[in-house]
Amino acid sequence: MISADLGSQLESFVAKLVETGRYNSKSEVLGEGIRLIQEREAWLAVLDQALARGIEDAEAGRVKPLADVVARLERKYEGAGRPTE
Repeated sequence: MISADLGSQLESFVAKLVETGRYNSKSEVLGEGIRLIQEREAWLAVLDQALARGIEDAEAGRVKPLADVVARLERKYEGAGRPTE
């Protein structure tokens, strides 16, 4: 069992969610909040790994000039998003 002091503003918000029927209980609201935090933390871990790989690549010299990357993307997406006639 976890006991937490949410403060009056958050406690009121949780109570309104239950009162309106959006959630069946305060525990359900808090559980949903924890699940959302878990998802965010997992996504942040993925981003951290991608950043670390990017930094490692840059430090090892595995980079390309911006102009080359832009030119490749322009070729790849040429005509994309334009209305067809």
